[in-house]
Amino acid sequence: MEEDEAAEEQQRFSYQQRLKAAVHYTVGCLCEEVASDREIRFSKQTIAAISELTFRQCENFAKDLEMFARHAKRSTINTEDVKLLARRSNSLLKYITEKSEELAQFNSEQRAKKKKKLEEENQKPVEPAEAAAAKKDSSSL
Repeated sequence: MEEDEAAEEQQRFSYQQRLKAAVHYTVGCLCEEVASDREIRFSKQTIAAISELTFRQCENFAKDLEMFARHAKRSTINTEDVKLLARRSNSLLKYITEKSEELAQFNSEQRAKKKKKLEEENQKPVEPAEAAAAKKDSSSL
């Protein structure tokens, strides 16, 4: 039993390290982009510090989102939780709200198209099995 827990802990640690590496790589790419645009340089220590700060902030966000959903007696995080998390940044909240509305509109349109397609398929006359069999026999002659 302890071996299973140790293996699970090792797997969790490995996963966390891969996530940290991905965040570090992304931060490095962003810093390079900013450096070329603004003609400044970022030291490796600065990139590492920004990466660590970003990773820790994401962990805090994840915990907050989980708590918001749990408080609402849900097991799934939804867009309202994300909006609540972003409430301190008006521009971020506005952006998330706009994207959420765009996505809702898109999903609504997709559902309407799917419903219309199903209705069209259901309105097509369905031939009785006997007529279809007779049609098949006459075509083979």
